[in-house]
Amino acid sequence: MAVKTLTINDQLISARAGETILEAARDAGIHIPTLCHLEGVSDVGACRLCLVEIEGSNKLQPACVTEVMEGMVVQTHTEKLEEYRRMTVELLFAEGNHVCAVCVANGNCELQDMAVEVGMDHSRFPYQYPKREVDISHKQFGIDHNRCILCTRCVRVCDEIEGAHVWDVANRGGESKIVSGLNQPWGAVDACTSCGKCVDACPTGSIFRKGATVGSKLGDRQKLEFLITARTKGEWTR
Repeated sequence: MAVKTLTINDQLISARAGETILEAARDAGIHIPTLCHLEGVSDVGACRLCLVEIEGSNKLQPACVTEVMEGMVVQTHTEKLEEYRRMTVELLFAEGNHVCAVCVANGNCELQDMAVEVGMDHSRFPYQYPKREVDISHKQFGIDHNRCILCTRCVRVCDEIEGAHVWDVANRGGESKIVSGLNQPWGAVDACTSCGKCVDACPTGSIFRKGATVGSKLGDRQKLEFLITARTKGEWTR
């Protein structure tokens, strides 16, 4: 397999042809923040937190979907990038209804962790306070659209790992939302296998198990990693 040589943060590294900048950076121990990336499923560049600067390009590029090239020179943590990431997280909080104190994922939320990482302690943008519904029609799970950040991890896990394709994205712009079935209540979607993969994939408290209380949601990332490779390895127990 062809090998590409590139520079990330003044560090010369090697990567396999076809790898993304994010994969190459992580293999080299270089951290690039993400929210929409999930190992084992396709990348879509939704959250824009992994934007990097590439020498010779006047545009910031998402590391999760940009392939490495020979001689590429990349910077991942410039002052400009840090400002963009902090602004992105501020917008996520301003555009949704994220009340951490009463959230099932409080203390175990990737959005919370990202806010700490980028140094966000307030949002400079006016809060939108959108009117979004909570769907608890499913017998085991619920989805609170107020906490959704449209990372689409639930969509990709349900489609690419479970093969049910219960979830999708409807509408555009500020009206975009995750929908089940053909915009049906979740409990009315016959395709749902009640596997719970979307619950484990959700980085916030948007998709949760019924009966969960404040701070009780714990993501089982090891379960997801196992399921991703179970079919190819023929292993079905942990």
